[in-house]
Amino acid sequence: MKRFKSMFIMSILFMMIFMLAACNSSSKETSSEDKGGSGGGSGGAGTVNIGYTGPLSGSAAFYGERTLNGLKMAVEELNSAGGIEVAGKKYKFNVVSLDDKYLPNEAGANAKRLLQENKTPIIFTPHSGGVFALQVFNQQQPKFIIGAYTSEPKVSEVGNELTVRIPPRYDGYLKTFTDYEMKNFGKKIAFLPTSSQYGKDWAELLKEHWEKEGGKVVYESSIDFAKETDFFTIITNALKEKPDVLFIGGASEPTAKVLKQARELGFKGGFIVMDQAKFDEMKAVTGSYDLMNGSIGVMPLIESKSPAIPDFAKKYEEKYGETPGSEAGLNYIGMHIFAEAMKAAGTVDDPDKIIAAMQKGVENIPDNVKVYEFTKFTGGGFDGELEVAAVEDGKVVPIKITK
Repeated sequence: MKRFKSMFIMSILFMMIFMLAACNSSSKETSSEDKGGSGGGSGGAGTVNIGYTGPLSGSAAFYGERTLNGLKMAVEELNSAGGIEVAGKKYKFNVVSLDDKYLPNEAGANAKRLLQENKTPIIFTPHSGGVFALQVFNQQQPKFIIGAYTSEPKVSEVGNELTVRIPPRYDGYLKTFTDYEMKNFGKKIAFLPTSSQYGKDWAELLKEHWEKEGGKVVYESSIDFAKETDFFTIITNALKEKPDVLFIGGASEPTAKVLKQARELGFKGGFIVMDQAKFDEMKAVTGSYDLMNGSIGVMPLIESKSPAIPDFAKKYEEKYGETPGSEAGLNYIGMHIFAEAMKAAGTVDDPDKIIAAMQKGVENIPDNVKVYEFTKFTGGGFDGELEVAAVEDGKVVPIKITK
């Protein structure tokens, strides 16, 4: 009996050792595959993991999904064409996305996870709070580039050399927006923007410029779109001050709800719509452009004159079932520029060399992906002609930039 027990125990121990060894072998294989994120096995194409952290749930989920859609569409096109050749080797791209619920601390945690698990040389994020969170450590080892989908000027002014701001800076819109609304409606304005850091910074600059031009801010507040869905009380309080203009903005859908409710409460004035919200996307909530008469904001992508837009819009609509906005278009062209910069730099994983080649990236993108006419990489971001639009008589019309 003792001998039997001894043999039984030895059998159990042997099985445990065998299973442990198998687990260790499997773990190393998975880890090795992850480490190949910016390299790949010998002989075949390498894989470059591109990171994304943004809102994929909550009130800004549609906004986050559209930015991610543009990024994924560019990657699919690049991969379908065989990827890119860098230093004699072929590489394809793989997008790894994580939900940060529009929270800066979640964006920072996601970025660290993407670096550790996927070795991402570039991480896209579509909100300034997320960009600032990533800027705390992106120039430390392991370094990575931030694909910053935000028009916030401060992300380019902090001196972070590995941040690429994709949209134009919003301070370029201030004079045109102010001149249009003051001329057409008056000088009293109420502030009802999103409560995010981006919204606060936008409001601060607009207030300064509005008052410099002789205007008066009669009401100041903000809206947390993550928590609030009914804006009746805050809009009512703003309208008690008899403003001529409302400053609104954030993601397109909740911004449109603010505009619609203001009209339902009897507001007849104009709207300054910050550049995150897009008229064509707002229309899905308002039902038509008529409620938006008197609004000024950025030109919808689909209304722009770039020759690459019709084909891009057709492919996007077939794939995602909706008309593309600038969230998709700017991240789409941004990814193509990064791919060209990698080719020019001769590396897929050295952030410093890729950044140094960004101007070449702008110059080398094919005409068929130029949904925006960028000409330079300067001041930490892409530079091109600003396009502004207003809604007049139920139609979107271009407005000339005033300087």
